[in-house]
Amino acid sequence: MKKKPALLLLAGLLASGTSWAGTIYRCDVDGARSYVSKRIPGAGCHVISQYSPRKSQRAWSAPARSARPAMVAASNFVPSRPVDTDTAPVAAAAIPGPVTAGAPRVVQGQIYSYMEGGVRHYSSRRPQGVANASAVRTIRYSYMETCFACAARPGMNFASIRLKPDAYRSEITTAASQFGVDEAIVRAIIHAESSYNPNALSRVGAQGLMQLMPGTARRFGVLNAFDPAQNIRGGVQYLAFLLKRFNGNLALAAAGYNAGEGAVDKYRGIPPYNETQRYVQRVSLLADRYRSAPVLR
Repeated sequence: MKKKPALLLLAGLLASGTSWAGTIYRCDVDGARSYVSKRIPGAGCHVISQYSPRKSQRAWSAPARSARPAMVAASNFVPSRPVDTDTAPVAAAAIPGPVTAGAPRVVQGQIYSYMEGGVRHYSSRRPQGVANASAVRTIRYSYMETCFACAARPGMNFASIRLKPDAYRSEITTAASQFGVDEAIVRAIIHAESSYNPNALSRVGAQGLMQLMPGTARRFGVLNAFDPAQNIRGGVQYLAFLLKRFNGNLALAAAGYNAGEGAVDKYRGIPPYNETQRYVQRVSLLADRYRSAPVLR
C-alpha cells in the first residue's frame, strides 16, 4: 500500500537528523485527522512511524544508493531559498495509482505543525479554534519518485535542458577551490541529484542539494545538510574523495556517488543498474555542458 506524501515527510523528518527520535501517531478526533508525537486522550490513535538512531551507525559509512528512494522536500527548512525542481507540480493529497516506468512525477502539498499541551501535532488540515496552541507552522513538501537524473524521463533531453550556471556561485566556487574539484562536476552532481533543490529529503534520509546521507554528512562535518553552504562543502569533499579513489575517473566517481563505492568495487566498474548507468551518462553530459556554459554576472 502506498503512503501519502505527508506521511513520507513525517517519516523523513524522523529519520533525517539525530535530534529526531520517537513515535508518530495518527489520531482521529471528531472527523479530523492529526499526526502527533504523543497519543491524544480519548482519540483513536495508531502508530504509523517509529525511529530511534542506531548507535551502531558508523559516522564514515556511505550507504549504497541504487534503487533510489522517493524524495521529499520541506520548503521551510531553508526559507530564503525557493524550491526549484524544473518539473511541473501536480497538486494532490495522495499518490495516485501505478507509475508508468520512467515517468517523472511530483506531488506537492502541505501539512501543519503546532504544539498544544506539550504535544507536537501534524495535521493535513489547518487547525481552527484550537486553544492554548502555539503558532501554526506550514510545512510544504514536494514528493518526487526519484532523483532528477535517475529516472528514464522520456522526452527530456539532458543535452538541452536549462542549466543553472550562476546558482550558489559563491558556495560552489569556495568548496571546489578548497578541495580541488572542477566546478562543472559539482554543478553536474547537484543538477543530477536535486536540480538545485536545497530542501530535498529522501525516504531514507538523503538530504539537501547534493543528497548527503546522514552518515556521509557526519563523515565530512556537515551539521545541517539543509544549509546550502554546508551541504555543498560536504558533498564536494566527498566528490574529491571519490575522484581520488578512482584516479580521477568521473564515470566511476559518479557511479560511486549514486550506487555506493562498494558497488563499483564489486563490479570493477560502473554497476549494471539501469539507474546508475543513466545517472553516470547524464552527469558526464551535464559536466561537459557546464564547462562551456556562460556564467551570469
